[in-house]
Amino acid sequence: MRFTKTYTGPEPQRVNKWLAGLGICSRREAEHLIAEGLVSIDGARVQDVGRKIAPGQTLTLDRAAEAGLAAQLTIVLNKPVGYVSAQPEPGQIPAVRLVSRANLVGPAPPDPPNARTRLAPLGRLDQDSRGLLLLSEDGVLARTVIGPESMVDKEYLVAVRGAVNEGKLSLLRHGLELDGRKLRHAGVRREADGRLRFRLTEGRNRQIRRMCLAVGLEVNDLLRVRIGPIELDDLPEGCWRVLAPGERAKLLAFRG
Repeated sequence: MRFTKTYTGPEPQRVNKWLAGLGICSRREAEHLIAEGLVSIDGARVQDVGRKIAPGQTLTLDRAAEAGLAAQLTIVLNKPVGYVSAQPEPGQIPAVRLVSRANLVGPAPPDPPNARTRLAPLGRLDQDSRGLLLLSEDGVLARTVIGPESMVDKEYLVAVRGAVNEGKLSLLRHGLELDGRKLRHAGVRREADGRLRFRLTEGRNRQIRRMCLAVGLEVNDLLRVRIGPIELDDLPEGCWRVLAPGERAKLLAFRG
């Protein structure tokens, strides 16, 4: 079934802004869909990328538009230590370089990534950390996973140096501030092997390392094992696979 929705706002709004607000696509993606003739209002094809939709009007996306949005490539990568997830500084190696045919596990994507493919990291994983990293050209997925209102939780196994007690665990769970802002509550517990398991719903810069430092602990190893419903499982270090359509749908369910 095609995506169809009636606009109920109090005043006219640009189509690209409305679609982005609904989480259907980014503004740029909406403009591209309009230019391709894949958006209609009340049965008439939209031709102007600046077009506004008025209260009571109904917008419809062509099936090709929905298929195109869902087909955008997202990669599940097991990042090793020594690679950076974000834009590298001189001397650093970006994690996207690991996305090669030699490192692929499972079926190849219909359109394999190349030098022109823009794969953005959906969340930080610094050079000294390892584990699950999502790289994507999907703007809707990016907003769901790392947008300012995202509630997609992430899980980490963390080896620390220093004495761990209930007082420190309590502070880690709900008593810390970073950069003058109180952190959201975190799930933190001790594992049988002595590591700490963190569950966070935010991603401040080097957050876990800074949280641990604040209570007198030093992080020796940090492994991200889950992002929402996506788990690292047995994906070998340095290897990648394609995010399945069903996994994308599960992530988008966090939009509410």
